[in-house]
Amino acid sequence: MTRILTFGCRLNAYESEVMREHAKAAEDGVETIIVNTCAVTAEAERQARQAIRKARRAHPEARIVVTGCAAQIRPETFAAMPEVDQVLGNADKMAADAFIAPAPERIVVSDIMQVRETAGHLVSGFEARARAFVEVQQGCDHRCTFCVIPFGRGPNRSVPMGRVVEQIRDLAAQGFAEVVLTGVDIASYGGDLPGRPRLGQLVRKILALVPDLPRLRLSSLDPVELDADLLAAVAEDDRLMPHFHLSVQAGDDLILKRMKRRHSRADVLRLAQRLRDLRGDVALGADFIAGFPTEDDAMFRRTLDLVDEAGLTHLHVFPFSPRPGTPAARLKRVPGDVVKERAAALRARGETAMAAFLAARIGRPARVLLEDDGRGFCEHYLPVRVAGEAGRVVTVRIKAVEGGVLVADAI
Repeated sequence: MTRILTFGCRLNAYESEVMREHAKAAEDGVETIIVNTCAVTAEAERQARQAIRKARRAHPEARIVVTGCAAQIRPETFAAMPEVDQVLGNADKMAADAFIAPAPERIVVSDIMQVRETAGHLVSGFEARARAFVEVQQGCDHRCTFCVIPFGRGPNRSVPMGRVVEQIRDLAAQGFAEVVLTGVDIASYGGDLPGRPRLGQLVRKILALVPDLPRLRLSSLDPVELDADLLAAVAEDDRLMPHFHLSVQAGDDLILKRMKRRHSRADVLRLAQRLRDLRGDVALGADFIAGFPTEDDAMFRRTLDLVDEAGLTHLHVFPFSPRPGTPAARLKRVPGDVVKERAAALRARGETAMAAFLAARIGRPARVLLEDDGRGFCEHYLPVRVAGEAGRVVTVRIKAVEGGVLVADAI
């Protein structure tokens, strides 16, 4: 029997499904627990270590394998834990025989920076999900000063369009109503492929060649990378869901420069307006880092104000967490209590924006993908409670908001 504990991003969720299938083929009567870690913050690593210890207490005879970005970057840290039997790198965990013939070495971590291909593994299904994730891209060629993920994922590399379409066609045939395109930096898709296709070209090809797919959704996007084809798809095809999550990180230009981001505050505002011009009723989300080194009160206020000015509702807020070896870790730190206060203030601003957005949905129709019986998500990635069975897309009318959840009746 194999159990998988997944931390972090949607790409990790996808890769956990690939490992689940590989591990099923290798099951030999030995209970295996795979811990797929995240390295985006120190807290993510702490939670992974806590989960490993808990897993060992609950399953003393199990084989515990630790993988993911934190394991790729700091394999010795996890190998030193007495609860851990083996550490696998991010490339190594995806090998078809990774669990069929486990290597005798305690640490099996290849040099991720030398990897140049992404296999585009076909996944036959996703356990307990009505939506499926499809990896279209891996790695990142950018070097934001706060981020260690490129060292956990390697360079940018893309799955050929035909392979992506093949997998999505298979998932649609199985009855999956929604597919989410995922990767580390999906807006950089195609730069390494012949002809250098862009993400928008891939999106339009999927929509054209898989007409039976009801819904296509995108994971986080870099604000400066949305190409003309992608913007055209936003305007032309309502099967592309009107919820776009942007990797913004800050609303002050000097902080963005110190983060080594490639966009400005004005770029975010222009993109938000452009998306609304193309598709009036869009929902926009963003990632933010609160308390980045050297950030003062005025800089932080500009980030707070950006939430309102850009009409952002779905916020992911991270208190700054210094990652060893990154340039930002060497900059002058904001006091910890101030970082916490700013993160709380940013989350509160996001909660206010979300409450207003939810209230504005009352009386409106929506299309809801039910992921559990009686509960699912609408086009704008808002939770909805409505009668119905999992896996179906139902048309509803929103009648109320209760505890941050839309309540609806089927039409």
